[in-house]
Amino acid sequence: MMRANVRTYPMRKKPFLSVVPALYFLAAFAIAACNPSGPYTRPDIPLPASYRGASGPLQVKDTTTVSSMPYSSFFNDAALRTLIDSAVVSNLDLQIALKNIDYSRQSLDAARLGNIPTLGIGADASVSHPSDNGQNAIKTGDKNTYNFSAYAAMSWEADIWGKIRSRKKSALATYLGTAEAAKAVKTRLVADVAQGYYNLLMLDEQLEVTKKSLALADTTLRMMRLQYDAGLVTSLAVQQQEAARVSVALSLPVAEQKISAQENALGILCGRMPGPVKRQERLFSIAVSDDLPSGIPASLLHNRPDVRAAELAVRAAHANMNEAGASLYPSLKITAEGGVNALRASEWFSVPGSLFSVVQGSLLQPIFQQGQLRAKYEQSKIKRDQAVLEFRQAVLKAVGEVSDVLVQLEKLKSEELLAAQRAGVLRKAVSNAGLLFRSGMATYLEVIVAQGNALQAELALADIRRQHLAAMAELYRALGGGWK
Repeated sequence: MMRANVRTYPMRKKPFLSVVPALYFLAAFAIAACNPSGPYTRPDIPLPASYRGASGPLQVKDTTTVSSMPYSSFFNDAALRTLIDSAVVSNLDLQIALKNIDYSRQSLDAARLGNIPTLGIGADASVSHPSDNGQNAIKTGDKNTYNFSAYAAMSWEADIWGKIRSRKKSALATYLGTAEAAKAVKTRLVADVAQGYYNLLMLDEQLEVTKKSLALADTTLRMMRLQYDAGLVTSLAVQQQEAARVSVALSLPVAEQKISAQENALGILCGRMPGPVKRQERLFSIAVSDDLPSGIPASLLHNRPDVRAAELAVRAAHANMNEAGASLYPSLKITAEGGVNALRASEWFSVPGSLFSVVQGSLLQPIFQQGQLRAKYEQSKIKRDQAVLEFRQAVLKAVGEVSDVLVQLEKLKSEELLAAQRAGVLRKAVSNAGLLFRSGMATYLEVIVAQGNALQAELALADIRRQHLAAMAELYRALGGGWK
């Protein structure tokens, strides 16, 4: 702490007593003071009674929804739960978000000390040599002047207009906002791991279907070669089947490459080096639920971490506005200083002769800075209004996401039923085409077309089942599940 000069007084109580009437006056001020911008109230956002796309068991009125379920209960696949557990512990994005919480906690701890007086101690010694021709010239003896001081200084600002309290509220809201942001990262992480795992199961299923189709194409090719040798089909038929067989075989390395890439992506999500991923269930062995209780839109204000973080941003902006508004009013600061002061080093700590004390109270009303302070206050109001708009946007986005997923689940249910029927019909068509071809009642082109259609139908069915499972995971995230 730097100190320009020292004012010395004998130890007495009069300076302190002279400040007491001012303290009583300021205490009366504090009682009458009010917050310049008013207390915080949540912005009014009209919400619908139910989500668009919610019908039947999805449109429940009680507060129990899938968002209240931990992910260990929502996901039945043990291998998937193991992956999510690993991601929650080791994912780097989530760890960065947790570090943001630690950083904000330090800011909050510092803000909580805003009402505590500042205290500093110091000591200084100075030697000055005045001009021999100046007004303070010393003609005889030691021409140097000495000054030795050791002191403690305390300063305290009275929080009359709530400026320090508003600063605390802003720091608290920011801290809680970072915690909600970390929860939002966790909900997104849980959904991403689940969707990546379901995509991996789909690729496994498509690889298995492709291998079966390749085996069927090999059988058909051998049959055509035998018939060609017997003169029943032309070489064109054999060549067409060979081309169809190669086309199916070409999709095998593509599927295997996609599987490796998806395994690597899941490994990175889990915070580990890319590598194989253990699976226990097959794609079609995982049950699909279309009657997940979604609750009511108003529950998003409590369940969705990103919505809660947006509201906390409004709280922080409102507190910052209050602090800026309080800066327009007079500020009271009380300072006290005491210690020892002497002109000779031998008398430095001679007590009580070297003791001194200073107590001061200052009431400062900004005048020439009023334009700047007013501008900062108006800017803080704009920031608060922006935070309110972002909060409303977050709520609208959340309601829209849930509605989209509910509609998607309803349509995927119908789509999967139709796709399963189509795949079953085309499986029978492949078998019938083979029988008809052997008996000479179908051409080789009909056989090739039937096999190609069946392969595409099986691949499409696997993709629709993957979308169905992924939509369940997305609904879980959209409702705010996964962070508890």
